[in-house]
Amino acid sequence: MQSEVCILSEEAATAWARLVRVSQVVLSRVEADLKAAGFPPLSWYDALLELERAKPEGLRPYQLQERMLLAQYNLSRLTDRLKKAGYIEREECPKDGRGQVLKVTEKGCALLRSMWPIYRRAIVAHFADKLDASETAALALTLMKLR
Repeated sequence: MQSEVCILSEEAATAWARLVRVSQVVLSRVEADLKAAGFPPLSWYDALLELERAKPEGLRPYQLQERMLLAQYNLSRLTDRLKKAGYIEREECPKDGRGQVLKVTEKGCALLRSMWPIYRRAIVAHFADKLDASETAALALTLMKLR
C-alpha cells in the first residue's frame, strides 16, 4: 500500500486557522447579542427556520440534523427544549409509524419573527459592516468552493 503525501502550504494552514477562529468569534458575538436581548441561542433560531421552510410537511429529525449539522444527541436535546417551550410539535410520520415529523408551531414562527431584527443587526455589526460589497461577493464565491 502506497502512503499518500499531503502537502499543506503555510498560506492554506493560516487561512484555515483564521476561518475557524473568525467564525467562532463572530458566532460568539451574535450569540451574545441574542442573549442580551433576552432570546434563546442561535441554534433555536436555525432549527425553527429550517422547520418553517419545510412547511407544511415538516422534517424528520434526521433531515433537520443534516440541515443543521448537529450531532444527533445535541439535536435530541434541542428538539426536546423546543417542544417543551411550545415552539415545535412532534407528529407521527405517515410513512413510518415508528418515526416522527417535527413541525414549527405558530409560537415558534412568532419567536423567529421577533429574533430576526436582533439577528439581522448582529450580522450587520459583526460581519456585513466589516466588508464592502465586492469583498462580500468575493467571500461568498470563495466559500461556495468549500461546499
